Amino acid sequence: MKEYRVAYDLILDEIPYGARVLDLGCGDGQLLKLLQTTKKVKGFGVEISPEGVSQCVEKGLYCYQGDIDEGLNDYKDNSFDYVIVNQTLQSTKKPEVVIRESLRISLNAIFSFPNFAHYSLRLYSSFYGRMPKNKLLPYEWYETPNIHLLTIKDFRDFCNAFGYPIKKEMHFSTIRCHSVKLPAMPNLFAEYGFFILDGGPFTSDTI
Repeated sequence: MKEYRVAYDLILDEIPYGARVLDLGCGDGQLLKLLQTTKKVKGFGVEISPEGVSQCVEKGLYCYQGDIDEGLNDYKDNSFDYVIVNQTLQSTKKPEVVIRESLRISLNAIFSFPNFAHYSLRLYSSFYGRMPKNKLLPYEWYETPNIHLLTIKDFRDFCNAFGYPIKKEMHFSTIRCHSVKLPAMPNLFAEYGFFILDGGPFTSDTI
């Protein structure tokens, strides 16, 4: 069985052939490599850890070490067809900067993150009185890389408040190593939020 990576199947379905793609927080570069292999994308990555950057380079990927919380000033407006922020937003110090910059430099921005309103997390906190620990949040409270936990409703409200157009929502849970979309009551039943935002109208002059 192939190793399952959260949301990779959904992202692969969304990215068109030959697109210009930037993966923020690209880790070991596995997603970028898949996109290059299956969709022939022009792919680039940004990763904060030296280990991740080295693994990307070993895969023959273009990746530079950088902190996306500091912005993406090296990239011009609308430089990419897609920016991907997959399972990274909740670990950033300045998520509003990451979202704003993603929209500035891309025509489409994909965001996927653990949904902290999932019923399993609600029940765990209610019954045990402790910070939840399961496959969605597999860390102890004192060692978690997650800084800004959010829900599907939180992200939707954020987009509405700042006027960021939502092109598509595909919230999902993982079942038998597959992403299963859950359109009904996703804030309660979906383990992960998945949004595609329209970045086309946004430039350095408008945001």
